[in-house]
Amino acid sequence: MAGKKLKEVLLVVEDDEILLRALYLMFNSGKYTIATATDGETALKMAERIKPDMVLLDLLMPKMNGFEFLKVFKAHDELKKIPVIVLSNLGDSDSKEKAKALGAIDYFVKANINLTSLADKIKQILSQKT
Repeated sequence: MAGKKLKEVLLVVEDDEILLRALYLMFNSGKYTIATATDGETALKMAERIKPDMVLLDLLMPKMNGFEFLKVFKAHDELKKIPVIVLSNLGDSDSKEKAKALGAIDYFVKANINLTSLADKIKQILSQKT
């Protein structure tokens, strides 16, 4: 088992503490290890250190917003292949298109989010990585 992680690591980047806690509780059991950050700057430093298997990313955050995070993250040689799913209150098509153009693999609007659908999408994307 040299070099093989036992659990896949999800980095959840969200400044809403209630949603962050809900996502943590939902995904921290079972096969995932959860790392959390409440702003883009901290998330970027953490991602460089832990190399997560996937990032769940809010767009509207302090210090560095999600669009800025995506731009830097996807330009980073060691991080650019890590899938990013956006979770945002921004439901307009311009925000969705911009996030996907910057490298997001999928986009969920928080007001319409179904956590089971999100969990299924995460599982599907991570199963394609292996």
